[in-house]
Amino acid sequence: MSDSHDRSARTARSEKIALTNARVFDGRGLRGPATVVIEGGIVGNDSAGARIIDAGGATLLPGLIDAHVHLLHEGHLQQLADFGVTTTLDMGAWPPSMVDSLRNRTGMADIRSAGIPATTAGSAHSHLPGYPAEEFVDGPAGAARFVTDRIAEGADYIKLIADVPGPDQETLDALVAASHQHGKLTVAHAVSTAALDMALRAGVDMITHAPLDRRLDASTTARMLAQGCVVVPTLTMMKGVAHRIAAAAARQSGGVPAAGPSYESARDSVAELHRAGVPILAGTDANAGPGIPFSPRHGESLHEELELLIEAGLSTVEALRAATVLPAQHFGLRDRGVIEPGRRADLVLIDGDPIADIRATRLIRRVWCAGVEHVVGTVVGISAEVRGSARPRVAGSGPHGDDAVPS
Repeated sequence: MSDSHDRSARTARSEKIALTNARVFDGRGLRGPATVVIEGGIVGNDSAGARIIDAGGATLLPGLIDAHVHLLHEGHLQQLADFGVTTTLDMGAWPPSMVDSLRNRTGMADIRSAGIPATTAGSAHSHLPGYPAEEFVDGPAGAARFVTDRIAEGADYIKLIADVPGPDQETLDALVAASHQHGKLTVAHAVSTAALDMALRAGVDMITHAPLDRRLDASTTARMLAQGCVVVPTLTMMKGVAHRIAAAAARQSGGVPAAGPSYESARDSVAELHRAGVPILAGTDANAGPGIPFSPRHGESLHEELELLIEAGLSTVEALRAATVLPAQHFGLRDRGVIEPGRRADLVLIDGDPIADIRATRLIRRVWCAGVEHVVGTVVGISAEVRGSARPRVAGSGPHGDDAVPS
């Protein structure tokens, strides 16, 4: 980052701004019109001496949070911010030097990361290009070393791969125990009901992905609720993977549909989780790496995820909470997720009413990351046409197993 960029960012952060005439999402609905002050990177409460920006009745959201991505370079942080995602939770990236280079970037999405995820030799994830073989977990005895190595590298939480083949139950148990001993949250990848059961037995804090093999039943969701487990279903990824598996199976069978993994299982599982009261967070599994069966686009895909969560039974308010206040709460990010004095000034100004039509979240006017305005559209190939591709219509208008899995 250039010295001139640093100076301009410091100037932007020191400027006091008052956004007037904004309808503010407060986690339950829209209130206002109201004035929101940006001062020193946080939300202030005194507009005296501020530069006035008239929002003209537009909607102001807390910066969106994507609870499952994979990062490779700075362009992903820019692209996320282009679409109003001001915080992103990376669920597997390496080497540590690359992850560190993406932290605390001014005017872009802020990150937290698991670093290298825990798996064993011979698992599907062990074959991902570039996975460091020296970091394979060597059974339960290797769990403590894996966790301390990740903590030494700066991991914010520990990502586990629950998979068959993959870490056995005793190894998952040991990984969770070691993580909790160090005060770290555990997030488990699980795309089948068998893998999800293993993760629950191990006592993980969060499960990412919704199963493609069959719908979760009421007894399983009740168990998840009782254990305090949080779910990041990544419906965008599950839909993409399921459709690719179905297309490949149809080609092999001469166009005759074959039984197998289905998106409906994932969607209906989210509906059951929602009915049970299990906390649901919005995450996409956005990625651009090799060896992945489907690649949701960073930033853009979170808006699709909100739409899919609503199709699965969440209300528009619940979907917005799943991408703002809830991930902030469950990942311990107490400085963000809501718009109130003293919180980080991560803000997204949009046209329309996302409570009436969630697609309004795509109609982005302006974005602030910790009080620094992000210039929307700075990434090559990202245009206003792409951001507004699902512009709300006016009222009244109408052979794969666990090796073909998201990460």
